[in-house]
Amino acid sequence: MPEIQLRNVTIRNCRNLNLKIKDGEYFVIVGETGAGKTTLLNMIAGVEEYTGSVLIDGVDVKPLPPYKRGVGYLFQELALFPHLSVMANIGFGLKAQGYPKNVTAKKISFLLELMQIRHLAGCYPHQISGGEKKRVALARSLAPSPKTLLLDEPTSGLDSRTAKYVSTELHDILKKMGVTTVHVTHDLKEAKRISDRIAFMANGRIEQVATPAAFFFDPANTTAAEFIGVPNPGPP
Repeated sequence: MPEIQLRNVTIRNCRNLNLKIKDGEYFVIVGETGAGKTTLLNMIAGVEEYTGSVLIDGVDVKPLPPYKRGVGYLFQELALFPHLSVMANIGFGLKAQGYPKNVTAKKISFLLELMQIRHLAGCYPHQISGGEKKRVALARSLAPSPKTLLLDEPTSGLDSRTAKYVSTELHDILKKMGVTTVHVTHDLKEAKRISDRIAFMANGRIEQVATPAAFFFDPANTTAAEFIGVPNPGPP
């Protein structure tokens, strides 16, 4: 699975972002609303124009359209097709990209089993719970076998118990599959529980990248300390 690098990337309020996400890493981004977290995901996915370079496995992907970057994207708004069954939602992208029917059927079957939603295959979005919709949306994102997966607040809108279960399940599945994952969340407990490393963003800048222990016990500056609610560490 690929390593991701941002080199002097700028877009709107995000300026000169430099970041390296390791091969197979479960990387979590935290920060206040408007800090630039979703914008960073959009740059990696190629759905917004930017200056600078985004490298995936050492290749500058700027000339490539989103569908050729090998990146799956689970948007905060799940946007499941209400007129399609769970099975058809999962296979929609595969069908659109011209996968053979037998390959599509095998992938759908595998993902239904992986997400433990086989019993929902014939259901429609209005018939299933919020947590189940998250699993369907993730299965749809994984269907084309992306090497990288971007998750924008994947547990938003769920009660705390369901959110904890879903985020832990996502983490375990994606680590098992070896997918390089970039996960945006506002939930600090979630970030601490599932991340290999955490990036803290504020005002369009990456203020700190660290392991969970280092981030929570040794914030880099006053901004980070205030965000996580620990005593002021003093001047940066």
